[in-house]
Amino acid sequence: MKRIVSAPLFVLLCALSLAQAASAAQTAPGADQPASFQQSIYAPGILKPVDSALAVKIGDKAPDFTLPSISGGKVRLSSYQGVKNVVLTFVPAAWTPVCSGQWPGYAIVKDVFDKYDATLVGVTVDNIPTLYSWVTQMGGLWFPVVSDFWPHGATAKAYGLLRSDGMAERALVLIDKQGIIRYIDVHDINTRPDLGVLIEEMKKLK
Repeated sequence: MKRIVSAPLFVLLCALSLAQAASAAQTAPGADQPASFQQSIYAPGILKPVDSALAVKIGDKAPDFTLPSISGGKVRLSSYQGVKNVVLTFVPAAWTPVCSGQWPGYAIVKDVFDKYDATLVGVTVDNIPTLYSWVTQMGGLWFPVVSDFWPHGATAKAYGLLRSDGMAERALVLIDKQGIIRYIDVHDINTRPDLGVLIEEMKKLK
């Protein structure tokens, strides 16, 4: 049965989302995770905020892809057409601080994604064993996580999101049910994207 989010609860969820985004710079990513997990996080230091040239734009047909998932199957982007709006969430690398806070943070807004007939698809250039271990240590995620490892970064490259160091940008790409790109945020790789902005963009698809 589809869960309906009441207006007060929706307002609360949005407020929580905005508060999380606003405090991201002050709160250590993964601070609510066990100490053993925090000790496993690799700190890459401050990176160049954006190191790629975007290859798609709003209004374009989203480049299709089929990538292996940590669940053991494969995820094909075009399989969501006519069914779900999709938010591709590209992150640079597993076991890094901001990434380890960003994806678990989406747990508090799952009902909002449901309300707007949307799902997330997490994409990184890491291999499946690395991603599986990382996501398991984070306690699991409600959305599919796929590996753009081989050919290395081919999907990130198709979107113009592959950095010169071989990692993907931190980016959000909102795709409607017709497979058309409706919103793009190529974000400062060192910070989390604003959840409130993404929610507002999903609202427009109604």
